[in-house]
Formats: sequence, C-alpha cells, structure tokens
Amino acid sequence: MSRFEFDRLSADYAASRFAADATVAEMRTAFAAGAVPPPPGFAARDTVLGGRPAIELVPGDGGAGALLYLHGGGYVIGSAATGVGIAAALAERAGTTAYSLDYRLAPEHRFPAPVDDALAAFRELVDRVGGRRLVVAGDSAGGGLAVATLVAARDAGLEMPAAVAVFSPWADLTLSGDSFTDRVGDDPLFSQADIRGYADRYLPEGGAAEVAASPLASPVFASLRGLPPMLVQVGTRELLLDDAVRLAANAAHDDVEVVLEAAARAPHNYQTSLDALEASTAALDRAGAFLGRHLGAGIGRAELVS
Repeated sequence: MSRFEFDRLSADYAASRFAADATVAEMRTAFAAGAVPPPPGFAARDTVLGGRPAIELVPGDGGAGALLYLHGGGYVIGSAATGVGIAAALAERAGTTAYSLDYRLAPEHRFPAPVDDALAAFRELVDRVGGRRLVVAGDSAGGGLAVATLVAARDAGLEMPAAVAVFSPWADLTLSGDSFTDRVGDDPLFSQADIRGYADRYLPEGGAAEVAASPLASPVFASLRGLPPMLVQVGTRELLLDDAVRLAANAAHDDVEVVLEAAARAPHNYQTSLDALEASTAALDRAGAFLGRHLGAGIGRAELVS
C-alpha cells in the first residue's frame, strides 16, 4: 500500500512544482494556499513567542507540556499557519499543546535570523514549562532549524527538551550529500537548482560558503553531543536523503539516542499529507508516540521532584 501511495503522492508533487521563474511572492502565496487547519476539538489562537508571532494549538482535553514546531519552506516560504496541520497532528498524538512559530524568512532576513527566532522561542518555553516538559519538531528546513536551535541552546547553557523529531531535515546547506547528485531526476519535488535557490536566498551574500558549513546553518557539521533523544524520518526518493542519514549517524557517534526511519520510495515530507495517506498517518503515529513517550517520562520525573 505504501508504494502505491508514495507513487501517487510523487505524481501530485511533480504536478504542483513551482515554475522555474516563480517569484518569492508567488511561491509564498501558493504554499500558503495549502495550509491545513487544526482538527476539530483544537483551540487555536494567535500568540507571541520569543518576540515572534506564533499559533498556539490546544487539544480539547488540554495537554501536558509544550511542543515547539518549526515549519518547512527552505527558509524562504511558509509560516506558522502552514505548520499548523502537522503541529496539531503531533500534539494530538503526544498529548501536548503545540506552538507553531512564525520565524523570519529570507531573503528579507537571512541567516542567522531564523535560528535567533527559534532560540528565543525555545528559551521562553523552557522558562515557562521547563525542558523536561518540552519537545521540539520540524520539517524540511524547519527540521534542520530544530536541530540547529538545540545546538545553539546547548551552547548557551539552556536545559535540553525531552526529545526532538524531524522530518526530511535540510541539514546540509553545502549540498554535499551523495543523494544530492544520486537522486537527481528521481526526486519529484525538487531539482538541484530549486534547493540551491533556497540556499542562495538564505545564506548571507558575503561569505556564503563559510556560513553554509557552519554548525548552525548546517547541523550535519555540528557536535550533537548532549542533545536529547532524536527521531529522524525521511523518504529514500529525496535529494536530501543523505542530510537525514548523516544527521542520524552523527547523533549516534555523539552518543545521542536516535531512531532513523527511511521509508522506501517515499518523497520529501510525506508526513505532511497527514491522514490522507495510510503511510503518513502511521509515520505521524510513530513520531507522536516517540515525542509523547519522552515527554511523559520528563513530566513524570518533574512531578516526582516537585
């Protein structure tokens, strides 16, 4: 069933790709049109987190702790609203309140603006609920940003969250993974030029190569020691496959508890199809259970010592 679903999703991706000459404004408008509202029973409200707009998503039965969600979009497109669907899906499964963050976008705000915004939001949530009552997740660029945020938080001496889950993370802006070449023509969503275009808009106009190889721009080059348990989900039909594989391998080498799930023939970010595909539902079930298990353990420990 998954192979059939993935083939159908890949065909949908190929049919909906941005035109080569699409402007940033056109891409943002088209991407925003795909935003999914929270499921019934969720209370959604606009808020501010770390000085940036965010959407708070509270399940009907409340929710213990907090989930910080960082949306995808190559650091150029997307918003808190486009992250709502998957943030709510994870919150529902993990039994927590979610916050989808509206971090600043390039090219108006280049690196390290998104890292600064995500770190400020993370710091505020740590102050509110404590690290053990907090989990972090993100997709695509938001997945790379999630890991970069935790690297920055660790280096700043902040308490780590209970766990982190990332989907098809863009974690290498040097574009040096073998899959960036090997999967050319097979990835139904991205060409090499597409991803280079996002990188060119995000990285500073001076010294881009040096910044691209820095740990907070490309966490595949960061020490991950001290980070919390990590779940990495990726499809094998992705130019960014090796970003995920190398990130997980580096986490293991740095003694981080890590689970890598590579779905055969799945395209980029297949989880964002939410409950439209059985494979997406199952992947979100596993991710929600992973986050919820670690969040529950953290809350239990906090309650024991409170």
